[in-house]
Amino acid sequence: MTDDYDVPDDVAAYDCRHCGRPFAREEWLALHRGLDHPAELDEEEVTAFRAAHEAEESRLGNFRLRALGALVLVYFCLLMIYALV
Repeated sequence: MTDDYDVPDDVAAYDCRHCGRPFAREEWLALHRGLDHPAELDEEEVTAFRAAHEAEESRLGNFRLRALGALVLVYFCLLMIYALV
């Protein structure tokens, strides 16, 4: 099944050579290839996938820590409000 994608002409897009799907960033294309077309990758694409995957894992780890910190802060704020009222 081929999906149609509406990409404006003035926007740079990276197209997957296997399925034709466009991506706004080269990292996203590398992640897509590694997840959806792993058997069709050459060594350079595998290396790009691993680098993009490690970077994404690092960003997700940072986000999770910040989200946990925000939840703890909200919890203690509500706890203090409850204790004072």
